[in-house]
Amino acid sequence: MAKEKKKAKIEILNRKAIYEFHFVNEFDAGIMLTGTEVKSIRDGNANLSDAYCIFEQGELWVRNLYVAEYKYGTDANHLPRRNRKLLLRRPELRKLERGIKEKGSTIVPFKIFFSERGFAKLTICLAKGKKSFDKREVIKGRENKREMDRVNKEYKVR
Repeated sequence: MAKEKKKAKIEILNRKAIYEFHFVNEFDAGIMLTGTEVKSIRDGNANLSDAYCIFEQGELWVRNLYVAEYKYGTDANHLPRRNRKLLLRRPELRKLERGIKEKGSTIVPFKIFFSERGFAKLTICLAKGKKSFDKREVIKGRENKREMDRVNKEYKVR
């Protein structure tokens, strides 16, 4: 029996999106990538912070997704910020199209990961923007949780 190597789980998150948006629906979409893009993402060289999704002629595209050039790539290397097509089923696309027609709704790329079959996937969320008072509530809750954890840890040590 050969030993199976545990591969490190590649997961690239858009942490700013959690702070800026309320997530309504979540979808896992395939991404059309070139070979050097896949290798670069496997190395963890991607950034979702400026990325956004847009519909063009009934197809969903992710724009401004940064995937660094593959360091061992040749002249066939990819452009770092090119538009990439997202692969979803037609009912999911219709659901997203209806969702963004509501005021204040948008489609936010949230996470890049690899499926069990080895395909690169992008988790996109139908989201509504948070107001500034919502953001203050999140910060207040986080600080309260941190304080409670500190007190509980101190109590357990004694």
